[in-house]
Amino acid sequence: MASEIRAPGARPPHRFDVRVYYEDTDMGGIVYHANYLKFIERARSDWVADMGIDQRAMKDEGGLVFAVRRIECDYLMAARFDDRLEVLTDVQSVSGARLVLRQQVMRAGEAIFAAIVTIVCLTDTGHPARLPANIRLILH
Repeated sequence: MASEIRAPGARPPHRFDVRVYYEDTDMGGIVYHANYLKFIERARSDWVADMGIDQRAMKDEGGLVFAVRRIECDYLMAARFDDRLEVLTDVQSVSGARLVLRQQVMRAGEAIFAAIVTIVCLTDTGHPARLPANIRLILH
C-alpha cells in the first residue's frame, strides 16, 4: 500500500500534517492504535473541504451525510510523541453509491500506517443514498 505510482492524469494525493501529542500515546509511549483512525478522519475532513464540498450544506440542504462503511488497515510501524506525520489521501474508486480511498500515514517519507476506507452517503434517516452527482464529478 505504500507505493505512490500514479495513473496518467491522476491528481496527486491530498496531504495533511499531524504532530503527535502526548495525549495521543499510550503507556508504552507509542501512538495508541485508535488514534490513527482519528488522524485519517481529520485528513479526510480537510480533503473534502479543500475540494469545496460543504458537508454542513450537504446535510442541511440535501439531507445527506458521509459515513464510513468499512476500514481495512495495517499498522506498519509505531509513531511516538512529537513525531511529525503526514497523512496522504488518494481516491481509489468512485461509483454511484460509494467512494473508496487509500490513506497512508507517513513519517519522513515512510509509510507507518495504511488504510483502505469505503465511504457511503446516508440520508438523515440513516438509509443508503447515491453520492450526489456534483461530488462524483469532482472526484473523477
